[in-house]
Parts: sequence; structure tokens; C-alpha cells
Amino acid sequence: MIRKTISFLVLLPLGLLIVALAVANRETVTVSFDPFNAAAPALVLHLPLFVLVFVLVIAGVMIGGIASWLKQGSRRRAARRTEGELRAARNEIDRLRREVAAHEGAAREAASAPHRLSLRPPAA
Repeated sequence: MIRKTISFLVLLPLGLLIVALAVANRETVTVSFDPFNAAAPALVLHLPLFVLVFVLVIAGVMIGGIASWLKQGSRRRAARRTEGELRAARNEIDRLRREVAAHEGAAREAASAPHRLSLRPPAA
């Protein structure tokens, strides 16, 4: 409930800000992808300014996420290795516990079994 309230309190103003940006920046801008011929560029886009801003923000978020994911690759690899070592250690602990339980069971059986007296033969 608290999480929904907080996300509502954050997303509502953000949504209003995005709508206000889109309404205030509806003018068409020209985006040229030809750095060599400014007079007659080969590839030109005419789009509203808010669309350009949104596309650039989305591209920045994606590039940042990819860079972060690549940078944390060694940490993920170390975490997988540690999980494997932990799994092996737990298996070893379980095996040792089973062995100890088996030895304790055998010791209990030997302790509860009647003892036989062994007599030495008389010395001649």
C-alpha cells in the first residue's frame, strides 16, 4: 500500500511534467544527419521538439543501463562462482552429517549390545 502511494506521488508529478513539456514544445525542428552539406543535407528529420527530447532521454537511459550491465559483469560472475562454492559446501556438510549420524548410530548399537566376557585360558 505504501509502495503504491509513493509511486503515485512520484509518477503523477512526473507525468504532468511530461505532458507540460509536450504541450509547450510542439514546434517542429529540423534534425540533420549530414555534417558535410548543411544547405542540402542527405538525411533530414522534421519532428516536434518534445519527440526529439523523449527519444534522446530514452536512448540515454538505454545506453546507461547497458554500460552499467557490462561493468557489473565481473560481479555477477563472482556471485555465480560463490553460489557454486556455497552449494558444494552445503552438500559436503550434509554428507558429513550423514556420516556422523551413521557412526553415532553404530556406536549406540555397540553400547547397547550385551558384552561378552572373554576369559584367558589358565596358565599352565
